[in-house]
Amino acid sequence: MQNILQVDHIEKYFGNKGNITKALNDISFKVDKGEFVGIMGPSGSGKTTLLNCISTIDTVTTGHITINGKDITTLKRRNLEKFRRDELGFIFQDFNLLDTLTAYENIALALSIQGEKPSKIQSNLQEIAEKLEISSVLDKFPYEMSGGQEQRVASARAIVANPSLVLADEPTGALDSKSSRLLLESFEKLNKELSTTILMVTHDAFTASYSNRILFIKDGKIFNELIKGNDSRKAFFNRIIEVITLLGGDANDVF
Repeated sequence: MQNILQVDHIEKYFGNKGNITKALNDISFKVDKGEFVGIMGPSGSGKTTLLNCISTIDTVTTGHITINGKDITTLKRRNLEKFRRDELGFIFQDFNLLDTLTAYENIALALSIQGEKPSKIQSNLQEIAEKLEISSVLDKFPYEMSGGQEQRVASARAIVANPSLVLADEPTGALDSKSSRLLLESFEKLNKELSTTILMVTHDAFTASYSNRILFIKDGKIFNELIKGNDSRKAFFNRIIEVITLLGGDANDVF
């Protein structure tokens, strides 16, 4: 199995000598190609900081992060920008679509920046649109779409250029339950049919239950790991709730 992400003993400190906070404390793990991995933890656990470091938005204090064979902790700014554009796909809670562009244009932008030919842009885009069931909204502007449609368009934009790793930060946070389910089923389809490698931060147990493996973080450390294996999604959901209880969280906060 090809290793896509390797995190080696990373630590992240904030503050100065008089007041230092250790946000990440000696975290190590790997993600193989085609995995769908969730990251969970209570507020302040370090999960967002971890995602920011992996996404190159922030830098680690010590340790190394390797994505598709490249140690991103050693890349300079210009190389980081190119790496981020070519190797990573981003799905945010707030969609971040450009209001003046149609869905088609928003998605195509990722390939246009890479200099792809219009014919390839069209073929790649149509394939992704069909899998995410958004072909009917490609000519619409964001204000003409539902929140769920916007997030699926944002997801298409993130994966149309075939990045090594897709990073999703609370992707269902702004969606209602029906839209959340449709989006997560789309993630599941992309993961199974296209072997899209996804790393998703979420506080929501229902959302996390669509992943194949979950890393739980507490106080900047990996507290536990769950592997779905042959479990049904319902059984996996119940196991997630058990770990959340051990973490000291309130199960009522995860729905």
